[in-house]
Amino acid sequence: MSRILTTIFILFFLFTNQLIAQENIMILKLKDGDVKIELFEDVAPNHVKRIKELAEGGKYDNVVFHRVIDGFMAQTGDVKFGNSDSKDFDLRRAGMGGSDLPDLKQEFSSVPHDRGTLSMARSSDPDSANSQFFICFKPAPFLDRQYTVFGKVLEGMEFVDKIKRGDDSNNGSVSDPDKIISFKSQ
Repeated sequence: MSRILTTIFILFFLFTNQLIAQENIMILKLKDGDVKIELFEDVAPNHVKRIKELAEGGKYDNVVFHRVIDGFMAQTGDVKFGNSDSKDFDLRRAGMGGSDLPDLKQEFSSVPHDRGTLSMARSSDPDSANSQFFICFKPAPFLDRQYTVFGKVLEGMEFVDKIKRGDDSNNGSVSDPDKIISFKSQ
């Protein structure tokens, strides 16, 4: 009898862990293909909660990659001025807005800014992250412990690599930028 109970407990534990892992997998749909992302809820719980809330509310859909620097990163997530389907869309102001939610306190960690890392954008105030984030094209160790890492690309980095680059002389600002088609839980 105890063997049956042990087997049931193990199966329940494995099933529960699988469900928890699945709820932290997101799909970022881009023009060239889908990007599978793992969110690090254990590393940055408040930032992951915010990303999920905005994504599930459709706030990231049609938001442009307003700042893309070759060899560094692609920045997006301005849900106020960067949503190409919104009445408030203003490419010149994209990167200056956020959501209507309050800014987040930093959750810096020892997770490095490697290729495929997702990290929150912010102003000079460490506690000013809101909705904007970036994906690293290459390792960026100078950002470690200064920006909140909240996830990593698992599959589809080749599609991130195809995001239209910005003007090097204008801090990576992109004219006619690519955009997020959708960002949802798997």
